[in-house]
Amino acid sequence: MTPKTRVKERAEEQSSTMNADQQATIRMVANDLHRLNQSVMKAVEAGVSVELVRSARHHGGEGNWGDLLIPVIVSQSAHG
Repeated sequence: MTPKTRVKERAEEQSSTMNADQQATIRMVANDLHRLNQSVMKAVEAGVSVELVRSARHHGGEGNWGDLLIPVIVSQSAHG
């Protein structure tokens, strides 16, 4: 069973007061996050644990910021 992350729905709800350019970039982020979530689920099914960790915070200079992420991968060791 695939978990429902509601990435697209949450992005649309939160971007309702933004201009068209801002909404387009939020849709791009939401699409990329959806693909990232799918990749994380595939990695888990392949036997590795994945943790996403903020590696930095990007500041736009006008009070806007965004978290940048890196994956921390833990391979499952074979027992036997």
